[in-house]
Amino acid sequence: MIGPVVSGGPIVSKVLFVAQAPGDKEGPAGRPFAWTAGKTLFKWFNTLGYDEETIRSNIYFSAVCRCFPGKNVKGGDRVPSPEEIENCSSWMQKEFEILKPELVIPIGKLAIGLFLEPAPLIETINKTFKLNQFNQKFDLIPLPHPSGASPWHRTEPGVTLLKKALRKIKGHEAWKTTFE
Repeated sequence: MIGPVVSGGPIVSKVLFVAQAPGDKEGPAGRPFAWTAGKTLFKWFNTLGYDEETIRSNIYFSAVCRCFPGKNVKGGDRVPSPEEIENCSSWMQKEFEILKPELVIPIGKLAIGLFLEPAPLIETINKTFKLNQFNQKFDLIPLPHPSGASPWHRTEPGVTLLKKALRKIKGHEAWKTTFE
């Protein structure tokens, strides 16, 4: 893993975004989702009436791993190893203890896999899961990864399922309370 550690900042929120890991641009920028995937992610929420600044100042950003894992030999970012994921797991445990989130939004397959058994995105996007993990009860509404490398959110059924998932998030009580 390549530092620095990337954090979304000290936001107290009942809504938690969980990403895979920062990319190579996020470390120098000092914040998660600071590049292409972030532009796409914030466009999604802009369709619901929330701009990037509003999201960043009201939602806590977490990640499965906190540092850039490096590049994959075939291109793109390397997926963190199970050992790297384990090394970072205590941070998320503490975040759950402190924040006691009511709504968790994992973004991408690796983040979704932290909470659910592996399954195709078509079986997880636009679904609400009631979970009890990290000694907390919360709802989980997964989103696909907003990466430019993934066509899933730009083709059907991904386009429709993403829109429905975003509406579910906006209608969730923790989300509504966060933005009152």
